[in-house]
Amino acid sequence: MKRTTIKVDDDLDARVRHEAARRGLTLSEWTREALEAHLPGAGESPPGGIRRTFRSTAAGRSGRSDISERMEELLAGLADGHDILAEEEARATEDRESAA
Repeated sequence: MKRTTIKVDDDLDARVRHEAARRGLTLSEWTREALEAHLPGAGESPPGGIRRTFRSTAAGRSGRSDISERMEELLAGLADGHDILAEEEARATEDRESAA
């Protein structure tokens, strides 16, 4: 592997680091995925027919079916400083633990 240095502004750096952390990737892994996705031929099958699978596939899948229906409520909660989904998950965990 080769080491490459790029210059980005502070906002872009923060966004990239946040996204890499959200996906559980190192900054290098996330950067390689982004570069490969934007290079010509990224949609073509490589020789031998083996296609690369991105580890970020389905990264946004929450396992919940009500997110889009509750978007207004969830965004309003975030604006007020409350992560409603995190609070609900914490209560559910507490309920499971107390039932055990």
